Formats: sequence, structure tokens, C-alpha cells
Amino acid sequence: MKIAAIADLHTRVSDEDLIRELLDGIPNEAEVLVLAGDLTDNGLAKEAELLVKQLEKIGLPIVAVLGNHDHESNQSETICEILEQAGVHLLNANSYELEHIGFVGTKGFCGGFGSTLVQPFGEQALKTFIQTSIDEAVLLENALAKITCEKKVAVLHYAPVPETLAGEPLELYPFLGSSRLANAIDRQGVVVAFHGHAHHGSPQGITPGNVPVYNVSRFVLMQHTRQPYCLFEV
Repeated sequence: MKIAAIADLHTRVSDEDLIRELLDGIPNEAEVLVLAGDLTDNGLAKEAELLVKQLEKIGLPIVAVLGNHDHESNQSETICEILEQAGVHLLNANSYELEHIGFVGTKGFCGGFGSTLVQPFGEQALKTFIQTSIDEAVLLENALAKITCEKKVAVLHYAPVPETLAGEPLELYPFLGSSRLANAIDRQGVVVAFHGHAHHGSPQGITPGNVPVYNVSRFVLMQHTRQPYCLFEV
């Protein structure tokens, strides 16, 4: 199965032509479209409405997760309704199965990586922050564990590995993803993971368990491949 994956569309109300250009060609090259978060720029329902006008023209199954921008205006529930009414399979710690492939996703969250993984110790504010990171990883792993598909694909917004952040300031790494997500991916037999969020990162990395990870932010892909979406065959 050929997968087209893109993140960080950041749809604005004045961007209809841009969104159409970013998605152009996908129906001829892929069998399913993955949207890895930040579908809207300011988290507005009207931005989501503009986006689905273009998505409805794709004619392919579409799976998506929300990103941090999609939560900006406290309209995320409405955005979800708009996407789902347009036929988008929204992944929020759940799955969508297509033939022999199970797509599982969640937004993910911050927290850092490896030996610098931030721990829930000290002030309650920090504990709450890191508990969100832990909860997102648990949701991802539980959803992955529930499906029995031959192959599993993980869809995130935040990064599960630091390699796909290379190019971003090191100081930002703890706010761009968490290795807790990679741990969940490795324990559940995922064959590939997609994420966005890091606009100045790098296109490819790998988890400690050797699962390939792709940063499909359109900004990264345009810089490295001059194509706004990634094509991957499972």
C-alpha cells in the first residue's frame, strides 16, 4: 500500500489555493493520505471547513491526528466534527484498519528524550506537564496493542525520536516530542511512524527498536525533497 503523508498544513482562511497546491498529485501517487497534525493554523472551525473542501477532492481514505495549533482556539471538538463529517478518519488513541494495515495515532506531547527525559518530580505544575506526556504515550500503546493487523502504522504530531529534530535549536527538543512515544512504538511492532511539528527538523530517523520515523512536516520536506508530502510503501 502506498501512503502519502504530510503535516503542518496550517490552513488559514486565505490559503485555499496553497492547500490545493500542497495536495496536488496525491490521488495519482498514493492509496491513502496521512495528515500528521497542525491541520489548521489558529485552531478555527472556519479553517477546518476550508481544508475539508480540498480533502473531499482527494478521493482517498484519509487518516489524521490533531496538532497543537488545532487546539489554539478551544475549537478542537468542532474541528473534529468537521473532519469526521467529511469522511476523515480521526485518530485520537484509536485505530483505522485498511486492508492489512492498522493506522493508530494520537497527538503526542512534549517531555524530552533518552537520558534527558524530563521526570515528574518537584512542583505540581511540572508533574502535571509530564503526566500529560506519560498519558499520551500510554494511550498510543494501548491503542496499538488492541489491533491485530499484519502491519501497524503510528501517526503522531510530536516527535518520538530526536533524530528528526536535527536542525531545530537543542533548547527546543524537550518541547518537540518525547521518547516515551518511541518506547510505545517499539513495544507494539510498528512498521513505520509519521510525525510533524518540527518545521526545521530532518526528514528521517529511527527508534531504538529500528522502526523508521519520518518527519513529514511540509516545511521540512520542501527543504529536503522539494515535494510537500512523503511517499512510503508498506
